[in-house]
Amino acid sequence: MKKNILKAEDNTKQGRFLPIAEEFYSVQGEGYNTGKAAYFIRIGGCDIGCFWCDSKDTWNALDFPPLNVDEVIERVMKSGANAVVVTGGEPALYNLEYLTRLLKIQGIETFLETSGSESISGYWDWICISPKHNFPPIENQLIMADELKIIVFEDIDFSWAESFMPKVKKNCKLYLQPEWSRFKEIIPQIVEYVKSNNRWEISLQSHKFMRIP
Repeated sequence: MKKNILKAEDNTKQGRFLPIAEEFYSVQGEGYNTGKAAYFIRIGGCDIGCFWCDSKDTWNALDFPPLNVDEVIERVMKSGANAVVVTGGEPALYNLEYLTRLLKIQGIETFLETSGSESISGYWDWICISPKHNFPPIENQLIMADELKIIVFEDIDFSWAESFMPKVKKNCKLYLQPEWSRFKEIIPQIVEYVKSNNRWEISLQSHKFMRIP
């Protein structure tokens, strides 16, 4: 029995098994790839704990027994998707090299959504970093961002957003996204801010307006 437990732990460290909270085929609803069909792999486990998080049920990785990544890839291929979004939780807590290598072998585009608070592993076509106040991103990870997405909940988030501009590459896409529960209150401010600071663009959670996952 002990040998089997050790083997399971080793497979998780190698990324052959991951605590996946859910999988589904849908349409990317926010950020640069909005409107693109993609297969979503949401990995359980997060040590950040944003109070406004809309995926709080994914925080405890122990709620999700590790799944065989080979079987996940099979489901991706059966879906007909040509892109995969890996999200969480905080997916960068895990070794994602095995998952992304298999996806690339199959010709699947790979998109990552992370807070940047952990070292990023894997092979990615697009990396979105969305920094969080209570667990800021590792600075040397920010240069990897193709997209910087700041969730705006209150006024201080505008200056928080600006603090990251010198730390990302020049062609990084910059987005301000209203926190969903405060959409009506905060969107007028975001609109005016983007009009005055036009390096920034607005990201909306369009999947929520469409009422899709």
